[in-house]
Amino acid sequence: MALLSMTIGFLSASLIAAAAGGVLLILLSSIYSVGPTEVGLVRKRFGARLPGDSPIATKGEAGYQADMLMPGLRFKLCLVYAVTKHPWVQVPAGQIGVVISQVGEALPIGAKSAVYKPEFGNFADVRTFMAKGGQKGVQRPVLSPGTLAPIHPVAFLVITRAEVFGVSISADLRALARSKGRLTHEAFGLSANQLEVTRISPRPTEGGKVVDMVGIVTTLEGQPLPAGDIASRLGGFDDIAALETAATDETIASDTSDARLIETILGSQNNRHNAYQDFQKFLDLGGRIGLQHDPLLYGAYNLNPFLVRVEEVPMLVIEQSQVAVVKAYVGLPTQDTSGKDFKFGSLVRPGHRGIWQDPLRTGKYPINPRCYQAVIVPTFIITLNWADAVSQAHNLDAQLSQIEAKSSEGFQFAIDLQVQIHIPDTQAPYVISMVGSVPNLVNEVLQAAVGNHFRNKLQSMPAVRFIGSREEVQQGAFEYVKTELAKYRVETRGVYIQAVVLPQQLVQVLTQREIANQEIATYQMQKAAQDQRIETEKAKGTADMQADLAKSQVGVNIQTNRTASRKMEAEGEATYIEQTGTAQGAQVRSVGLARAEAYERQVKALGESATAFVNSVEALSKSNVPFMPSTLVMGANGGGALDGLMALMMRQMGSGNGSQKPLAP
Repeated sequence: MALLSMTIGFLSASLIAAAAGGVLLILLSSIYSVGPTEVGLVRKRFGARLPGDSPIATKGEAGYQADMLMPGLRFKLCLVYAVTKHPWVQVPAGQIGVVISQVGEALPIGAKSAVYKPEFGNFADVRTFMAKGGQKGVQRPVLSPGTLAPIHPVAFLVITRAEVFGVSISADLRALARSKGRLTHEAFGLSANQLEVTRISPRPTEGGKVVDMVGIVTTLEGQPLPAGDIASRLGGFDDIAALETAATDETIASDTSDARLIETILGSQNNRHNAYQDFQKFLDLGGRIGLQHDPLLYGAYNLNPFLVRVEEVPMLVIEQSQVAVVKAYVGLPTQDTSGKDFKFGSLVRPGHRGIWQDPLRTGKYPINPRCYQAVIVPTFIITLNWADAVSQAHNLDAQLSQIEAKSSEGFQFAIDLQVQIHIPDTQAPYVISMVGSVPNLVNEVLQAAVGNHFRNKLQSMPAVRFIGSREEVQQGAFEYVKTELAKYRVETRGVYIQAVVLPQQLVQVLTQREIANQEIATYQMQKAAQDQRIETEKAKGTADMQADLAKSQVGVNIQTNRTASRKMEAEGEATYIEQTGTAQGAQVRSVGLARAEAYERQVKALGESATAFVNSVEALSKSNVPFMPSTLVMGANGGGALDGLMALMMRQMGSGNGSQKPLAP
């Protein structure tokens, strides 16, 4: 009996000890040490059924509990709860974390992401998320680089490049995880690059040149675009319409208003939604699904890869001596400003669909090439070569070659030609509207015009004439090309025939002709050399006699001067004599007439003999001859007085008219 009592006592003690040990084991198993970057996920083993399709219990239902065990020693009775430890969500630098909610309300039909509210924070409070109307699926914000948060591993899956945080409740994902050992971003259709921060930065090329880039954005969420639109712009183009209305004020010049329109169109509105990083704000502002008008500029952006796609494209760069003609595929309806006479398309003001009437000038423009096509037009003088050589400045003449033509006799010619053209910047939109691009202008318009002109010109004349009238042909080509290009509002600055490749037969004929001409020229030069030799010898002889020649020349000059002097004296004397003689003649004539009249009266009164005697006596009385002769002359036989008088007169005449002394008696 005593033995039985001892046995029962031992068994009781053992049971008590075992029970105590079991209780202690349970208690120890219910204590959890949660690390500093861990959370304890609590699953209740039994309890009320979860309402709806939510996997999270917020009111003590069986299943995963909304409340987690935070870092430290935590107690959860293991008989009621099961606790598993999970790491905090950590997003490395330079990467983003995409959040997918497994709890909350269902997404509306057609929605691809859940509405986000500021109360959700970074999704660390699942109760608030569920209470405030959080929705299942992709969450619009992403976790920024460096995020470290205790996010509920069942309520949310966080996808990073390195791993996927959380426990999937999808059977397919669990099966995939078992097959591969763990879930990765590839299970969600994402690439590693999509889980990195989106960076827009310059790109170096192989040649060492740096190309500026912009990011073209396509959104995968939002309301459909309006009919006819291909891109979404916040507010549409109402701001452009308002500026046009304001520009009707006479105080605003049209070119200034166009500049304001361009500035407004190119001005980004991305700051209104933090460059698509606040995607909820983007949608609230009326953002539409699809291509976005405003590109991203340089910078780093945390963009949700499920909602935003970015393509980097080169920025529009317009160099010096260039303009860009813009073809707009978005904007207000087309309103043609080119006038009724222009029949080659529509020119519009900036902000309308069509070709902008005002081109973009030198600068860098963050323009969306999916919305606007920019046609670069060089405004410098373009030199085009119809030859094997290609201009390195523009390469527009790569498809041009020598002009092949025939003369009227059938000789084949190859002509190297150079044409210089200029497109004024203000006319560039008209040019592009007519021909589409500068290469089209060269290859379709200019090549045909120039080639046909020279072919027609050469066929209309003999080859030799073409060669001899090369300058005339070149000037004619210039006038023709100038007229043709003026139709396209392009200036022609020059047409130059660089070289003419002649046929071999014609070359031989021209060579022989040239040889003959050269021989003729040689003979002429030899003749000229002999003539020059004669002139040289003559000059040499002249030089040798230069002293005598100088003396002779001086003598000639002296004699010439004397002759001229004497001539002048003679002319003066003759003039004097002529004038004096004229006067004396007039006097003598007057005296003679008076004497004649007096003689006639004396003859009538005295008779002829007496008159002659009286006048003789009067003449002797006025002369210097003495009345009494020095020599008495007596006539024979005692001549009378008359004989004596005659003898005296003869003596006077013999003495030289009285200029000499009378002879001595």
